[in-house]
Amino acid sequence: MFTNEFVKERSDHFENLPAQDLLKWVFETYENVGFTSSFSADDVSIINMIREIKPDGLIIFIDTDYHFPETYDLVEKLKKEWNLNLKIIKPLITVEEMEERYGEKLYEKDPDKCCQIRKVEPLKRILEDLDVWITGMRRDQSPTRANIGKVETHKLPSGKTILKVNPIADWTRKDVWNYVNENNLPYNPLYDQNYLSIGCAPCTRPVLEGEDERAGRWAGKGKLECGLHTFTEKE
Repeated sequence: MFTNEFVKERSDHFENLPAQDLLKWVFETYENVGFTSSFSADDVSIINMIREIKPDGLIIFIDTDYHFPETYDLVEKLKKEWNLNLKIIKPLITVEEMEERYGEKLYEKDPDKCCQIRKVEPLKRILEDLDVWITGMRRDQSPTRANIGKVETHKLPSGKTILKVNPIADWTRKDVWNYVNENNLPYNPLYDQNYLSIGCAPCTRPVLEGEDERAGRWAGKGKLECGLHTFTEKE
């Protein structure tokens, strides 16, 4: 089992491992491994690497009920064409039940609450079953992600410690698209409309020239993270 000391001692080693080699180490070393994917270009790149290492590797998609139709289409396409071991998790309450409880358009009135209900709570449930959590985060996406490591230990609210692996933390957006193009990977067509970070439809807009990659998420709300990567405690 991993410890924070183990991760710190090998941090330089992990940082120097190419993404595919790091993923290979993860799947050779641990059993309860899952990759949470929004099916972004970054995530599709990682899924493609996982397929080559462990074809039945667990891919997790959080269905908030608010995704763009283009996102749902891509999820279904890759599930079928790549024969993915895909687990779709949903919130405990429907959009209709949420509106009855909190009113319409909670995503506008209290986006943090909406993300907590439709994203964070489902993720908390699935992480309790995992030992290793793979993500598609990159350091150049936003200031909130600038200092992430490739391998970190995190404590869940339950007290459980989990290994969090960010295999493309050191990639740039250009690196992602080079990989996508070199491997002829499918991607969400919204990217062609300058959606550089694609989340829920009501809270995502195209990015303007000169803006951070995630500036199109929750625009005007003073919010850059949905909470998926902030509710755990980095050790």
